[in-house]
Amino acid sequence: MIITKTPFRISFCGGGSDLPSFYENYDGCVLSTSINKYMYIAIHPYFDPRKTVLKYSKTEIVDELHQIEHSIFHNVLNDLRIEGVEITCTADIPAGTGLGSSSTFTVGLLHTLYCYMGKYISKTDLAARACVVEIEKLGNPIGKQDQYAAALGGLNIIRFHSNGKVTHTPIRMEKTTQNRLEKNLHMFYLGSARSANEILQEQSKNMSEKAKTDNLVKMCGLVDDMEKSLITGDLNAFGEILHENWRLKRELASGITSSEIDELYDKAINAGAVGGKLLGAGGSGFFLFYCTEEKYSALSHALGLRALPFSFDYDGTSVIYIGDKYWDN
Repeated sequence: MIITKTPFRISFCGGGSDLPSFYENYDGCVLSTSINKYMYIAIHPYFDPRKTVLKYSKTEIVDELHQIEHSIFHNVLNDLRIEGVEITCTADIPAGTGLGSSSTFTVGLLHTLYCYMGKYISKTDLAARACVVEIEKLGNPIGKQDQYAAALGGLNIIRFHSNGKVTHTPIRMEKTTQNRLEKNLHMFYLGSARSANEILQEQSKNMSEKAKTDNLVKMCGLVDDMEKSLITGDLNAFGEILHENWRLKRELASGITSSEIDELYDKAINAGAVGGKLLGAGGSGFFLFYCTEEKYSALSHALGLRALPFSFDYDGTSVIYIGDKYWDN
């Protein structure tokens, strides 16, 4: 048996600039981090080698790979021609909550399968191959940031170039700054989940509107400002940039926010949060806020939502178990 774990991610600034409708004309960039909430995928040879068993939110048992219903499983297993196995996946957080779950799953699945085949694939190659699966082969209207954040791990600036190339730069800051940042970042669950595809499709179409494009250009500019705030330890400025990024992002597509979401955001700011944003494409999922420890109690009371404690992950996708029986086979 082989088990991998692959982290979910939080995008702080620049989200949406990883869509080809934007970065093919303007270089895009995001500042994001992976967190200690994971997708776990386990694989081992199935007792009946004539069948393939897949366990996720449902269980599939198939005789032929072309019978697989799950689109990502179907594409990847048929491409790599891996059958006669049982694959089980479980996660710390449900899908559709704005933390990049689909791409985390794709990266983790590819990593698991290549390990099972005895092949080494670099983290950047895993991210690139996950992008091919999700964007090119399955035609999902998503960007590239989630795949790279999940594969690489850590706090990074990820840049998306007009020629399709993706590069990344780790953020270097003082340990004391990192500790304060983690203590002052708080996630709250809105209690709903949805597919981001509809919002992302609208956002991509809106790139023909100058005002929408200008907003994304400004959001990319905020990435460098946010990096500076982290390097210098000015975390109040970090919170203010988070607020400005949300102000710009909420104008990119109609489904990103709602009157209820705006009301919650205003309550958070009035309770002492410096800035925040809805994670992912928008519409539902998790709210993230920067708020100092002494004001957290007021923030939590004002929102009345379930908090999800977290810390940063620096490993990215990784193998956490290789059983002896695998090698005996």
